[in-house]
Amino acid sequence: MGVAYSGKEDVTDSVGLLISILVRYPEVATINFDPDRQVLKFTFISSQVLVPADMGEIKEKLLDSIAVFNILENRETRLSRIDCQVCEQLTMIEVQRDVETLVQEEIALIVQLLRLQLDRHLVTDDNEPLFEEDLLIQEEIIEHMLESIRDASGDKYLFAFREEGRVLVFNK
Repeated sequence: MGVAYSGKEDVTDSVGLLISILVRYPEVATINFDPDRQVLKFTFISSQVLVPADMGEIKEKLLDSIAVFNILENRETRLSRIDCQVCEQLTMIEVQRDVETLVQEEIALIVQLLRLQLDRHLVTDDNEPLFEEDLLIQEEIIEHMLESIRDASGDKYLFAFREEGRVLVFNK
């Protein structure tokens, strides 16, 4: 996947974070950063319409897993929210997490849980797979940038997604 940035401003840590997450996790369809609320919103797509019972099960397992993970890490989350929305023949699953307590390992946990629950219905980007070393580097970058944006102020509301093998980041 090619990552290119064009614009007059330098790449901020929040922009870099969104790019790194999309490069590392092809299962993440879009990601938003709300600097006012200090929240990241991850969107995943299921290629099938989920019935309310399945949506409830996914929400429950994700929220329980996030809670247990943070208990084991001795952290108290400010925001853990899962929303599901049917859109034509797809289901959008939005995971909201506060950046104060979010760590890279939790992102990996969320992605893996959705892989297991949605199986072949989880829409993923089919670009060239990264080598194990590149994956580890991306994970380190994600962790570093999460730490960096916790203290940042004045960032813009950002929205990132993939299009034709590229990561695009826009501010609102």
